[in-house]
Parts: sequence; structure tokens; C-alpha cells
Amino acid sequence: MKVLAICASPRKGGNSDVLCDQFLKGAAENGNEGKKINLSGKNISPCVACYGCTKSHQCVKKDDMAQIQQELIDADVIVLATPVYFYSMDAQMKIMIDRCLPRYREIKNKDFYYIITAADPEHSAADETIAGLRGYLRCLPGAKEKGILYGTGTWDKGDVYRHPSFEKAYAMGKTIGAIK
Repeated sequence: MKVLAICASPRKGGNSDVLCDQFLKGAAENGNEGKKINLSGKNISPCVACYGCTKSHQCVKKDDMAQIQQELIDADVIVLATPVYFYSMDAQMKIMIDRCLPRYREIKNKDFYYIITAADPEHSAADETIAGLRGYLRCLPGAKEKGILYGTGTWDKGDVYRHPSFEKAYAMGKTIGAIK
């Protein structure tokens, strides 16, 4: 299976980034093809609701989003990883989601996993973030939420290495394509 991890962390090697790597490592051990896209290194402008895409299904903006959208369409499994900022997903993830408008109906029949990191140790700190991600999935035909990985209680870069989510990310990834 093609597993695509979308990492919205602005920190290379940050907690969300590390958990994506662990997830993909587990998935690869079952023969899956994995790829990670770090949104922080991409040029993605916000949607301006011009609706120039409604007939052509192509955004009028020429940036990295067209390639990211194609990767989303081609994947079988999608991991959405975001740090929690002020009890919501970060801007990079929200911009990517909004820019899916031209072809969002083509992102269909996918299994989704969420990786959430937050300084607050309570899982409830991610409620609004998860609600936003679920709202995105509600718009995608046949989307299935398969799992949530909580990296709550991780603030500083590297905290996740000493957190239970580090091993859980690997184990969750290992379930992809596992014989049941």
C-alpha cells in the first residue's frame, strides 16, 4: 500500500516529524511504500475563495499544492500529523486542507490516521484539532478514520523520544497491510 504522511510541523526533527518517521518505519516493515511530505518546506499559498477551480479542477495558484494534492489522490493510507497550537491544528495543515478544494472529491476511499502532538498532557487538548481533521474527512468520499496517536505532553523538540507515543507510532504503522 502507498502510505503518505503529511507532516505540518514547522520544526524539522520536531515531535510530529519524529512520530511520522516512526509510523512510516512500522508501515515499511510490512512491505508498504511510505512517503513523507513536510509542509513547512513547501510553498503553499492560502485559498482565497476565488472559485477559479470550479470548472477546471485546477487551482489558479501555481505552487507546490498541485503535487501534494496528486500525492493525496494516489495514496491508499494518509497520515495527518500536526502539532496543537492554541488548541487547534497549525496553520500549515489548515492551509493544505483548504487548498484541496479543486480536487477534494478525488481523495476518496482512503484510510486516515492522525498524529497529534501538544504541550498539554491531556488528550482533551487535541479535541478541537481532531474535530477540524474530522471535518476535512467528512468532505472526502469514503474516508475512514482508522486511528489517533496522541503525543500529548510533548513541548520541547525531542520530548517524544521519551514518550509512549514513540513506540505506539511504530506499532500503529506496523498494522498497515498486516495480515489479519
